[in-house]
Amino acid sequence: MKSLLITGATGFIGTQVVSGLLARGYEVHSLVCPPFAPEQKNLIQHQMNLMDSAAVDAFLAANPFETLIHLAWYVGPKCQTSDANIDWLEASLHLIKSFHRNGGKTVLVTGSMSEYDFSYGWCRENETPLSSLSLYGQTKAALYETLNKVSSFTDLELKWARLFNLYGPREKPTRLMPSVINSMLKGEDVTVSPCTQTQNYLYVADAAEAIVAFLESDVTGAVNIVSDTAVRLRDVVEKIKELIGFRGNVLYGAIPAAFEQQFLSGDNTRLTKEIGWHQKTSLEDGLKKTIQWWKEQNV
Repeated sequence: MKSLLITGATGFIGTQVVSGLLARGYEVHSLVCPPFAPEQKNLIQHQMNLMDSAAVDAFLAANPFETLIHLAWYVGPKCQTSDANIDWLEASLHLIKSFHRNGGKTVLVTGSMSEYDFSYGWCRENETPLSSLSLYGQTKAALYETLNKVSSFTDLELKWARLFNLYGPREKPTRLMPSVINSMLKGEDVTVSPCTQTQNYLYVADAAEAIVAFLESDVTGAVNIVSDTAVRLRDVVEKIKELIGFRGNVLYGAIPAAFEQQFLSGDNTRLTKEIGWHQKTSLEDGLKKTIQWWKEQNV
């Protein structure tokens, strides 16, 4: 049985990645800061504070792995500007250094669209500059650039999964789709930004499948994990309204937009051509599944 180590396994995307790995016959060892995930066959959970470098070193010395998937990062309040991003940059570098020192060969890390210079609009790996305006994006980019350099003169194989917008079950309720869905399900007025921007949205289960496909491929370096096409945010809101049958008010412009860039899209050529993975879930089908999940939570 193939065995690997993962962090962030209980998060929004981590739960989906773990399910995909277990379905493919992996024995998954998860470093978890409680609460733990529900017990599953071939999922072994180890309590760990990734900020405790001595504990990380001791664990990896006693439990060496050849493959690491590192998903964990700070996603709490003000995650784009919080100093916690610096802590996670330091902790991530230490984790991967210790993993490699103890025989680790392949590391897959989740990056972010926030690494890119948004002013370019179209984001392509190894072409669009990494020049983020946020501390979150800058620290992610710093981790990528450091590991990319390390992999160029050592035997560490780096796979950098650069995530664009995801949606689906378990997403933070304050994000666009959950907030719109829950307001409409409750019959409340929906307060949103002007929603004039065009961006990519990929269903979270699809993103998890893409990550596992990337892991199992021969492809290295940075790969955008992004949907086939970008969509205008207002069209997303109106589609949710149609699927729920909402008859209330949608107050466009009631809150400011998160950022001013009107068009931001990722090139998924590496994902589709080199890895051979293709989007499975359309936006409409993904929204249907997401709406149903939130209905079940509100029962």
